[in-house]
Amino acid sequence: MRIGVIGTGRIGTIHANTLSRHREVGSLILTDADGARAQELAHRLGETAAPGVDEIFKWGVDAVVITTATSAHAELIGRAARSGLPVFCEKPIALDLPGTQQAIAEVETAGTILQMGFQRRFDAGYTGAREAVRSGRLGRLHTVRALTSDQAPPPAEWLPLSGGLYRDTLIHDFDILRWVTGHEIVDVYAAGSDAGPPMFRAAGDVDTAAAVLTLDDGTLATATATRLNGAGYDVRMELAGELDQVVVGLDDRTPIASTEPTGPPAADKPWTGFLERFGPAYEAELAAFIEVVRGERANPCDGREALQALRVAEACEISRRERRAVRLAELPGGTSSTAF
Repeated sequence: MRIGVIGTGRIGTIHANTLSRHREVGSLILTDADGARAQELAHRLGETAAPGVDEIFKWGVDAVVITTATSAHAELIGRAARSGLPVFCEKPIALDLPGTQQAIAEVETAGTILQMGFQRRFDAGYTGAREAVRSGRLGRLHTVRALTSDQAPPPAEWLPLSGGLYRDTLIHDFDILRWVTGHEIVDVYAAGSDAGPPMFRAAGDVDTAAAVLTLDDGTLATATATRLNGAGYDVRMELAGELDQVVVGLDDRTPIASTEPTGPPAADKPWTGFLERFGPAYEAELAAFIEVVRGERANPCDGREALQALRVAEACEISRRERRAVRLAELPGGTSSTAF
C-alpha cells in the first residue's frame, strides 16, 4: 500500500513514523507547505517527498492521510473523494457546520472512506469505560465528568486558527462522551473564562471552559478544559452509576496531588502532552485505518461522527456567547451515524 501524507508538522511526523513501520505500507509520499520540512522527514524515514499536494494525486497513492492546518481539511477531503481515495483526517473536518457537511456530502457521493482522527476511541482506558457502561456493571449511569487540561498554552499566533477551546480541545470530550455512553447530547449550557494571558482575549478565545451536558436518557455530564494546567497534561473521565463508578486517566502519571494524609503521592513524572499520553492510541487508529482500506473492518469513526461532535462544540459556543442553554436540535446536521 502506498499512502500520501499531507502535512508533516508535529502530528503528521508522528503519523508518518507509524505508517512507515507498518507491515502493510510499502511506501509513503510526504508533502508539506514547508517543503524543507517534508524533505527532511522523508530522508529520515527513507520515503519520498513531493513538491506539493498535486503530486500526491498525480503520482498515485492508495490512500491519503491529512494532517494539515484545519483550514485545508475540507478541500483536501473533497479532492481525495473525487479521486476515489480513502482518507484519514485529523479532526475537525472544518471549523463550521456548512463546510463539514459539504465535505461529508462529497465523500458520500463518491462512495469513498473518511475516517476521522479521534484517537481516544482507541485508548485502553476509554475502551474499558465503554465496556463497563455497556456491560451493565455501573447500573444506570447518572453522572459523567470529563476534563482535558493542557500543561501549557499553544503559540499565540495559532489561537485565531484553532477554532477556539470548544472546537479544538473539548471536541474530543464531546466525541468520547457519545462513544463511551452510546447516547446523544441533547442540550448544553456552557461558560468560559479569558482571565488568563491576554493572547486569549486578543484571539476572541477563552483559556478555560466548562459545559453542563444532558444526554438523551437523562444522564448529566460535565466537560471542562483549560490551557493553563501547570501541574501537567490531565485527561480524565469519571463515570458514576447506581451500582459502581470508574475513572479513565487515573494512573501513576496523573498530575494531581491528594491533600488527604493517607492519599496517594503526587506523580513523579506527570504527563506533559497528548502525544505522550495517547501514543499507543495514535498508532492503533492508523492500524484501524489500514484495515478499513483493506476491507477488513468497518469504519470506526466516520465523518458523521465528527459532525456530531462539532455540533456540540458549536452549541457550546452559542451558549457561552448568548449565556443560555442551547438544544442541539437548534443546529443543522442532526442525523447521527450508527457507529455506536
